[in-house]
Amino acid sequence: MNKSILWVMLCAGFGALAIAPFAIAQSTYPSRAVRLVVPFPPGGGTDAISRIVGQRLGESLAQQVVIDNRSGAGGIIGTDIIAKAAPDGHTIGMIISAHSVNPVLYSKLPYDSVKSFAPISLVAYGLYVVVVHPALPVKSMQELIAHAKANPGHINVALAGAGSPGHLAVEQLKSAYNTNLNSVLYKGSGPAVTDLVAGQVQLLFASFPAVQQLIAAGRLRALATTSAKRSPVAPDLPTAAEAGIPNFTVGEWYGLTAPSGTDQTIIARLNKEIVKALAVPEVKDRLLGLGAEIVGSTPQDFGKFLQTEITKQGKLLRDSGIKVE
Repeated sequence: MNKSILWVMLCAGFGALAIAPFAIAQSTYPSRAVRLVVPFPPGGGTDAISRIVGQRLGESLAQQVVIDNRSGAGGIIGTDIIAKAAPDGHTIGMIISAHSVNPVLYSKLPYDSVKSFAPISLVAYGLYVVVVHPALPVKSMQELIAHAKANPGHINVALAGAGSPGHLAVEQLKSAYNTNLNSVLYKGSGPAVTDLVAGQVQLLFASFPAVQQLIAAGRLRALATTSAKRSPVAPDLPTAAEAGIPNFTVGEWYGLTAPSGTDQTIIARLNKEIVKALAVPEVKDRLLGLGAEIVGSTPQDFGKFLQTEITKQGKLLRDSGIKVE
């Protein structure tokens, strides 16, 4: 046999031997429980959405999906765990809109907000609404802006955390309409809502589930949503654009990601199962009950979305001078 032909055959054989274990690993994925890191504490919206999606994903993968809450530092601690996990598909994580503002809020992060991750799917959008105390004499977004301009410094607006979607909404409104609002910073939406109901503050951009019952009871007045289109979660509420405030969209988003370097075959499998899970009627109903509007996207589209969000929100934060450290 020709020596060159023999050499080619030997190389091909060695190559096949090298590829075989990898191919077997792909075909048997997942080989054990999958850890879903949630960078926020139990009981919140991110945790609830993660558990709903994780439960169904586990059924599809025929392996348990274990929720691992690792809260702290605005989601940075848990997100760092995701970034530094073994890229074998057995650790994934839920990131939210805070991921797109942390690069500006914090002077240094232990990971790269884009390069350290392999996007899997954008899962859902969380609905935000503009709510006021009933004593404030406004019933629309246009009336709110007119009242703020006519009474500079009269309206106290609650911020449920630095860099939160509500904070971004306030800065966007102040920038677009040159309104003089007194910002009051809170450590979370709970105390912010409590003070709004008590009349200590008059305005709040809040996640819909946090204020839904208070709106229904007449203890708070909803003016509009900040979504791009009218939400099926609150079909009777106009969007800010419909209420006369164009280009005003702010909200929470939730997405699943894996560590950078995770094989694309695994990413594709996870994406397929997640999108399928989001289409299950029971899952859809439970997420809608939390005020979440289901998305489901390709990994490529989620990656592009993430880069756009980091650029857009970063500019807004830098222009407003918001920073944690």
